Amino acid sequence: MQPNEITAILDRPLSQELLARDLLRMAYVATDGTPRNIPIGFTWNGSQIVVCTAKNAPKLPSLRRHPEVALTIDTEVHPPKILLIRGRAELDVVDGIPEEYLQMNGSYEMTPEQRVEWEAEVRSLYDGMVRIVITPTWAKLIDFETTLPTAVEELIRQRAERQRA
Repeated sequence: MQPNEITAILDRPLSQELLARDLLRMAYVATDGTPRNIPIGFTWNGSQIVVCTAKNAPKLPSLRRHPEVALTIDTEVHPPKILLIRGRAELDVVDGIPEEYLQMNGSYEMTPEQRVEWEAEVRSLYDGMVRIVITPTWAKLIDFETTLPTAVEELIRQRAERQRA
């Protein structure tokens, strides 16, 4: 998929709405070769997805070995709105707490007092974190109105061919 095609999908209003959500699911290959799929908080910086994790997180050796990931951001209503992204993860070890981590956790409902307590706890727990920066290499938006899963599109095409025959 060409970068301009990815940008066109990710710039759609519905994609932007999904990219503003709190959580995505990230699939990757674990060091034992089996698949993993985890929910994780994220931010979208306009061209990349950034997730942050502890420096001792089990996913990090896996991502160093196999940096390719698949992401899903979706809604919980019917019909679902689904943004699928594939990309390559780059790991950036940082001292302190990345600003993205504080941003991605800022959307949860907290009172100002809870926010102060939460941030103090985070700063006392982590001496640093790893930013996982994912550059999209493929994207698909499924809204079940103008776009469908590829298999459903194929079934509709086959049905139309049968009806014409």
